[in-house]
Amino acid sequence: MAFIHENFLLAGQAARRLYHAFAEPEPILDYHNHLSPKELAENRRFRNLTEIWLEGDHYKWRAMRANGVPEELCTGGAGPYQKFLAWARTVPYTLRNPLYHWTHLELKRYFGIEELLDETTAPAIWARTTEMLATDELSVHGILRKFHVKALCTTDDPIDDLRYHAQIAKNPMGTIVLPAFRPDKALNVHAPELYNPWLDALGEAAGIPVRSFQNLLDALGKRHDYFHAMGSRLSDHGLNCAPPVHGSESDAARIFERARNGQAASGAEQQLFAGVLMRYFGRLDAGKGWTKQLHLGARRGNNTRMLAQLGPDTGFDSIGDYPQIDALGNFLNALDADGSLPRMILYNLNPSDNYAMATMAGNFMDGSIAGKIQFGSGWWFLDQKEAMEWQMNALSNCGLLSRFAGMLTDSRSFMSYPRHEYFRRTLCNLIGNDIEAGLIPDSDALVGPMIRNICFANAKNFLGLPGVE
Repeated sequence: MAFIHENFLLAGQAARRLYHAFAEPEPILDYHNHLSPKELAENRRFRNLTEIWLEGDHYKWRAMRANGVPEELCTGGAGPYQKFLAWARTVPYTLRNPLYHWTHLELKRYFGIEELLDETTAPAIWARTTEMLATDELSVHGILRKFHVKALCTTDDPIDDLRYHAQIAKNPMGTIVLPAFRPDKALNVHAPELYNPWLDALGEAAGIPVRSFQNLLDALGKRHDYFHAMGSRLSDHGLNCAPPVHGSESDAARIFERARNGQAASGAEQQLFAGVLMRYFGRLDAGKGWTKQLHLGARRGNNTRMLAQLGPDTGFDSIGDYPQIDALGNFLNALDADGSLPRMILYNLNPSDNYAMATMAGNFMDGSIAGKIQFGSGWWFLDQKEAMEWQMNALSNCGLLSRFAGMLTDSRSFMSYPRHEYFRRTLCNLIGNDIEAGLIPDSDALVGPMIRNICFANAKNFLGLPGVE
C-alpha cells in the first residue's frame, strides 16, 4: 500500500466515514496566508520543484540545517537541482517531523507521485515534476482550481497600493482574492531608521504627510478605508504578547515625536505606544465589522548573525515564553469597555497557554455572533497533527468546537493547500475516535454538519467576505 492512501491518518471506520462523506468534498477558504499578490495576478508558472517548493520555505531550511546541509544549499547561490537534491537527502531524516507527511502528501496531490522521496528517487521525481509544472493545471490559477479554493486573503502592508488586487478584480480567476491589513510596522518607534522611511511611504500612500501622531492616525484610517473598499474584511497583527492598555494618546504623541526626530523609544515606551495604536486599530475594525487576527507568542530573530545575513522569516524564530494572559485579558477588556471589540481570532504559539487562551476567549462572547472571539487553529510550530489536536481539545473542553472557524495555510507557498486536507483528516480522526469510544453519538446527522461547517461554512459565515457564498 502507498504511504499516502485514501485513509491516511484515519484510524477507524467512523473517522473514514466522516472524512470522505463530510470533510473531503468541502471547498477551501484560506483566510490567512502570505501568498504573493503579484504571483496571483500574473498566474505565475514555476519552472521546477525548487521554485515552487523550497523558495521561501523556512520549515524546510530549518530541517536541512539540522541535517548538516550548508547554507549555500538552503538559501544560498547553489543551483535549483543541487538545492532539491539536498532536500531529497534530508527527507528520510524527517521521520516523525510533520515535514515527512507534508512532503509526501504534496507530491501525491500535485503530481500523483507515490514514491518516497530520497536521494535515489530524486532524479526521476525532478524530471516528472518539471514536466508537469509546465502545464496549465499547475500554474497558480490551475492550482487554486485543482484544490477548490473559493477565496483567499493575502497579508498586506498599509502602504501597499494593492495594484495586483485591483488587477485580479478586473480579471477574475475563479478564486476570490482579498487583502488583509497588517500594520505591524506602524508600531516600530524603537527603530527610527526603519520607521521614518515607512512613515514617509505611508504619508505618500494616504495623501497625508505624517509629521505628527494625529497625522499617523489619520493616514492609517485612510488606508483602512481603502483596504475596505478593496474588499478587505480582516486585519492581522504579529505581536509577542498583547500590549499594555494604560497609555494615552498624549503619551504616544511624545514617543512618536521623538522617534520622528531619530530618537529610538525604549522597550517600555514601544509597548505603551503599541497599546495606544492597537486600541485605535480595534476601533477601526469594529467600526467596519472586520475580524481582527492576533498572532501571539513568537520569539523572532534569535540568531542575530543570521538575521543580519539573511533577514527575517528565514528560519531563526521559535516559540516564546511570554506572560500572555493578563495582558490579553486587559486588552480585550479595554476594547470591550469602550464598545470597540471586533470579531477576533487568537492564534497561540506556546501550547502551555492553550487552555488559558481558550477560556479567555469565552469571557468576551456577547451573543452578537456565534464564536465572536475565536481560539484559532494551531499556528506555525503547532500546525501539525499532535498540536492541532491539543488546540481542538482545549477549544472543545472550554468552548464550542462546533463554531470553530477552522484551518488556514499561513504559508508563502502555493504547494501548501494539502495542509487543509491534513487538518481535515486530523479533525475527523479525533472525532471518529470519540465516536468509537462511545464519547459522541454515532450519528451522521449530528456530527456530519459539524465537520462540514468547521471545514468551510463557519469561516464563511464568521468572516463575511464579499462575494464568498
